[in-house]
Amino acid sequence: MRLLAIDIGNSNVVWGVFDDERLIADWRVGTDAAKTPDEYGILLLDLLGVKGIIPESLDAVILSSVVPPLTATFEELAEKYLHRLPLTVSSELKTGLTLRYENPAEIGTDRIVNAAAAFRRYGGPVIIVDFGTATTFCLVTKKGEYLGGAIAPGIRISAEALFQRAAKLPKIELIRPKSVIGRDTASSMQAGIIFGYAGLVDEIVTRMHQTIGQECFVVATGGLAGLLASESRTIREIRPDLTLEGLALLYQLNRAC
Repeated sequence: MRLLAIDIGNSNVVWGVFDDERLIADWRVGTDAAKTPDEYGILLLDLLGVKGIIPESLDAVILSSVVPPLTATFEELAEKYLHRLPLTVSSELKTGLTLRYENPAEIGTDRIVNAAAAFRRYGGPVIIVDFGTATTFCLVTKKGEYLGGAIAPGIRISAEALFQRAAKLPKIELIRPKSVIGRDTASSMQAGIIFGYAGLVDEIVTRMHQTIGQECFVVATGGLAGLLASESRTIREIRPDLTLEGLALLYQLNRAC
């Protein structure tokens, strides 16, 4: 069976095609809430064509969205261009988890998907750190209970805010500086942002460990995971495709519903 998984985030839309459990193609494009179903549909057909994937070979579609205006856009795209009614992720789907959030409907669907995938792969307790538009932390217990987590401004948001609000500070490239002691403005900003965020990650993870009274396996995902995880003392593994894997898992759990 071939499944198209779509993760609609605030900064990027990530698409992935699974052949049974194997991810055979994936793409990341910029999120644009102004695009129409036709514009995204043509883009999807072009991406599939580059990989030699025939649209008619796609048996099902699942999507997760944290951008409400685009949810309906992609649902229409799936029906119009792929002739498939997509499964849209919500807190009401089967996930393999028990959601202990006070209001499960408030949980970002990307966080639910990541948590389900991480628990299936690593068991619990596990902490998922997602470096996206926001940096999110989710904790799942040994019993598969999603307890909640923490949300911090994403690293790109912080860097952009610093540039916009401080007249003499320039835009910088988000790369690791040679030293924590910057010798010019750009490297000083890079040191503060990169090493500062690594410290933020380690502090929140450490406090989560203390709160539940045991250490967790910590996995990182998201567009900037590779940059930040290498500076962290607590992150154990980087899993770039965790969200797509979670979407494939949720489809399997809910396909008969």
